[in-house]
Amino acid sequence: MGEFDRIARYFARPASEQRKRLGGSAAFLGIGDDCALIGQSLAVSSDMLIAGRHFHRDADPESIGHKALAVNLSDLAAMGAQARAFSLSIALDTQQDEAWLEAFSRGLFSLANSHACELIGGDTTAGPLCLSFTVIGEVPFELALRRDAAQPGDQVWVSGELGGAAFALKYPGQCVQAEERLHWPEPRLELGMALRGISACAMDLSDGLLGDICHILERSRVGVVLFADQIPLHPALVSCSESERLSLALQGGDDYELLFTARAQARPQIEELADRFGLSLRCIGEITADNRRQLLDARGLALDMVFRGYEHFAP
Repeated sequence: MGEFDRIARYFARPASEQRKRLGGSAAFLGIGDDCALIGQSLAVSSDMLIAGRHFHRDADPESIGHKALAVNLSDLAAMGAQARAFSLSIALDTQQDEAWLEAFSRGLFSLANSHACELIGGDTTAGPLCLSFTVIGEVPFELALRRDAAQPGDQVWVSGELGGAAFALKYPGQCVQAEERLHWPEPRLELGMALRGISACAMDLSDGLLGDICHILERSRVGVVLFADQIPLHPALVSCSESERLSLALQGGDDYELLFTARAQARPQIEELADRFGLSLRCIGEITADNRRQLLDARGLALDMVFRGYEHFAP
């Protein structure tokens, strides 16, 4: 049973009878998206990072502090939310001495301060190194970017360049720029907020584009055609074979860019955003009504790549 099957079976619950009598679920949008939407405008997301799985135990603690918060803020970006606050619960073992904590907190608060996002609480305990975040943002409910809002005819867009982090994981130390993408990702919060009213559907890329886009397709009950020659590749991938380039860019994960859809007439607005932020925004495909999932080469021929990304519970 995969990660998302486990969530659906054991943790997704309809509103209780008591909750229904009191006016329904506490959340306008609950399990299944990047954040839950609570009340009129709160976007809330929780995430856990474990040493040895989400980051190397011997990684620079300053980069751990940055990345741990960045990947959580990326969930707010995917909803078009403005970051407001976060809590942090952390388990520390004997290797995390004062020097480690000093560097970790420096990376953490440098990013938090740049987005005016305040630490409001949490917990500490002894144990194997584990970081658990809850981030809180604000977004008008009617403008929130959701996974279930893609429509046939929408264009599919992605920010930035893909595959750099996956390259750094596979070939450590071979490309400084790729190492930066892996250890110092930038949450696209400004872009997410700017997409309000331009896009209705978005998510962040954490487990690989071909796997992550399936969440949009399933929630929106649509299909997609993606064009392999339009995928924006990280420069580090130039040293790889063509098949490896696509595999790293589309199935590798850890990119934390935004994948979003928009009507064709929104292209001029999206291109203006690319100029405003100095950020690549590339149209890479189209949403279809037939529920098919296709990846085509430059000749229009189907490529044999599985729509699957990183899977936490894979054997």
